[in-house]
Amino acid sequence: MLEPLPETERRNHATVLQGQFRVSASPVDEFGTVLGSCVATCLHDPVASLGGMNHFLLPKPLSETERGEVDVHYGVYLMEMLINAMLAQGGRKQHMRAHLYGGANLHRGMERIGSANARFAREFLQREGIALAREDLGGSAARRLDFRPASGLVRCRRLDVLEPDAAVSLRPVLPWAEPRGEVELF
Repeated sequence: MLEPLPETERRNHATVLQGQFRVSASPVDEFGTVLGSCVATCLHDPVASLGGMNHFLLPKPLSETERGEVDVHYGVYLMEMLINAMLAQGGRKQHMRAHLYGGANLHRGMERIGSANARFAREFLQREGIALAREDLGGSAARRLDFRPASGLVRCRRLDVLEPDAAVSLRPVLPWAEPRGEVELF
């Protein structure tokens, strides 16, 4: 488990909303988001002590979208932006390790958007030669995600909906874990 920070040192928490990405090397930065069918990619370069997170709504634009029109909610755009931002801050693709979260199919009988998002993210990382260290994708539960980009530590909690329009209860899935070896296990 991580030791808590001293009272004099606070975390800088930033929420990553749909269509956004953030990158940081600061040890006090922490990114968070809540996911349903969306997918968040957490990338970490342990050599540069640098990391970033994105949050995408759909894999790529529909075929009827006008060419040249950029919509930041798509994975194809946000994955490139996240990788390029990390490269610009000194990261190296061969050192990057990815974690994927979300991709739930929240409503029965509806299109399986979460599954399509998860498939896209896995295939994108494979094409780019970025190692997938951990994933928590699919199912029917939303997730709350916290990521410390400089250390690569991730905490993912599932949000189990008790019944439609009811309050949610938090059930931890993964506690904070200390990195071990070359690949960080969570």
